Amino acid sequence: MDLMSDEGAPATPAPGPASFGRVDPDGTVYVCTQAGERAVGQVPDVPPDEALAFFTRRYEALDLEVSLLETRVASGALSPDDAMSSIKTVRGSVADAHAVGDLDGLSARLDALVPRVAEQRAARKAERAKATAQAKEAKERFVAEAEKLALSNDWRGGVNRFRDLLEDWKALPRLDRATDDELWHRFSSARTTYTRQRKAQFAREAEQRDVARRAKEKLVAEAEALQNSTDWAQTTTAYRDLMSRWRAAGSAPKGVDDELWKRFRGAQDVFFAAKQAVQSEQDTEFRANGAAKQELLSEAEALVPVRDLAAAKAAYRDILDRWSAIGKVPREMIRPLDSRLRAVETAIRHAEDDQWRRTNPEARARAEDTAAKLEAQIAQLEEKAAKAEARGDAKAARDAHSSADTYRQWLEQALKAADDFSG
Repeated sequence: MDLMSDEGAPATPAPGPASFGRVDPDGTVYVCTQAGERAVGQVPDVPPDEALAFFTRRYEALDLEVSLLETRVASGALSPDDAMSSIKTVRGSVADAHAVGDLDGLSARLDALVPRVAEQRAARKAERAKATAQAKEAKERFVAEAEKLALSNDWRGGVNRFRDLLEDWKALPRLDRATDDELWHRFSSARTTYTRQRKAQFAREAEQRDVARRAKEKLVAEAEALQNSTDWAQTTTAYRDLMSRWRAAGSAPKGVDDELWKRFRGAQDVFFAAKQAVQSEQDTEFRANGAAKQELLSEAEALVPVRDLAAAKAAYRDILDRWSAIGKVPREMIRPLDSRLRAVETAIRHAEDDQWRRTNPEARARAEDTAAKLEAQIAQLEEKAAKAEARGDAKAARDAHSSADTYRQWLEQALKAADDFSG
């Protein structure tokens, strides 16, 4: 289709490179620019078209070079400094070019690149400023965290965190020299402080583990010296004390601690296995003793309630003798058996106390004396009531009879008590 102008008229084709040159009869080729005409070379003995074509091809090479530079600038492939250097180089090539074509147009295109490069320079500067601000903020944050870690005692996690912080620090761009050096100095100082304290802590722990190792070696020797003991009670207490000292000793180096514990525990196992074997034998014997004592208890409990005190006491003494001869019983049976035996003993003692109270002559005499006094008091009150009736004092007579009735109740109780002491 035909090329059209903005107004709808056919567009004028762009002039070709050859239109910017001419050839003299002697073969000299000239290029036309806004500054005027200048010779670019001479190609004798060839037609003018061929002479121009030789120099237009040089122009086309320059045009391609300018186009490539435009593309690279537009894509941002070149840094602003490299772009300006390339523009300067190509501009020099265009200005002195031995070529025929629109050299002024190439220069204009190169000039148009300059403000674009300036914009890119400003954008890159803004990006660098932003990146620098972000890097400064990040490094300040790393420094703050590092200084906090330097005051902590997180010896395991802290060293890993410092390693990560250092790697992150290396990935950040440098700041201005003074700021970057100051922040690095703080970060490095915090890391050095933490490392020094960590090494000191590990040294103390190593020393403590060595002290624990020596202490546990001594405890193992004591434990092994006791493993064949047959003094079950005292040695059990001794092993309990050794275990408390073992826990208080702290941790020895890992491999050593495990080996020492194996020996320490092994010595205890030897002792307690022997103790358990003996106790198993004793348990069989003690249970047989328990069964025998239960039979004796059935015999003792048959004495209650006590009917014949003398016979009951004699039978109980015989039961106690046989009880003592039987021997020990299992621990869990001791309290129930003893409680039942004491109950029988208490019943016999109460029967003995009751008999004593009934046969106590002093108590009987006191009871009879009390009864005699109450009888005398009653007689006096009856006499008082009779006199009151004789003189017609009904109230006095009634009071005297009432008091006499009260004393008769007390007399009844006193006579019952005296009767109890008669048996």
